[in-house]
Amino acid sequence: MSITKWEVDVAHSSIDFSVRHLMIAKVKGAFEKFTADITADPADMATASIAITIDAASINTRINDRDNHLRSADFFDVAKHPTIQFVANKIVKTGDNTYDVSGDLTMIGVTKPETFKLVYEGTIKDFAGVEKAGFSGSGKIVRTNYGLNWNKALETGGVLVGEDVSIEFEMQLANKG
Repeated sequence: MSITKWEVDVAHSSIDFSVRHLMIAKVKGAFEKFTADITADPADMATASIAITIDAASINTRINDRDNHLRSADFFDVAKHPTIQFVANKIVKTGDNTYDVSGDLTMIGVTKPETFKLVYEGTIKDFAGVEKAGFSGSGKIVRTNYGLNWNKALETGGVLVGEDVSIEFEMQLANKG
């Protein structure tokens, strides 16, 4: 394969997250709208250029009131900060099909370095003859590093919302040549 431009197949891709709630359970959610600017040879992602932009207002935890609270100034303040962005600046091969992708993550105007694990799942041509590549990945961020500080203390100790946010993603890309 060679280095080429790829487009996210949004119907077959996802960006999901989970965070502790009440210190005993996890709340899961997803961002439903995102784009990616990716130029890569999927068989050698170490040379890739990756930039992902997420529509922060597209957050979905399946509870409308909670989603509206997350969109408010208490959390993502989507009126002032409509997007979340990740731009890779270093990709290191860690195994046959695995990589550490490091870069700058920007949320609510705060940019911090983060590293995500990436797995190349393979490449295939679809029924229309379009080359597709699959990737999965994961990482963890600390939400308070970005100013996502809203919380409530619990009577029994602890807090309502945990600090660590686990992120998982599945990306199916289409070769745009």
